[in-house]
Amino acid sequence: MNEENIRELSGANMDIDLVSENAPWAQFACPWNEVENTKEHRCAVKDTSICKYFRGIKYLDSVLCSYPQEE
Repeated sequence: MNEENIRELSGANMDIDLVSENAPWAQFACPWNEVENTKEHRCAVKDTSICKYFRGIKYLDSVLCSYPQEE
C-alpha cells in the first residue's frame, strides 16, 4: 500500500468514530458507510475492534483511511 491510496479524513474524535451526529466540529463521513448507505462502520472501538481500512491518526484528529483497498 502506498501513500497515494491513503485518505485523510478530518474531524475524528478520540473514539475515532466518523459517524458522530451533531458534532460541534467539521467532520468527514466514513467512505465505507457512504457506499453502503449505513452508519455501522467505525474506525476503531476502544478495546473491541479496528477497521480493516484504518491506517492511523495524523495530527490533529485526521483519520488515515485506505478504503477501498485493504492492502
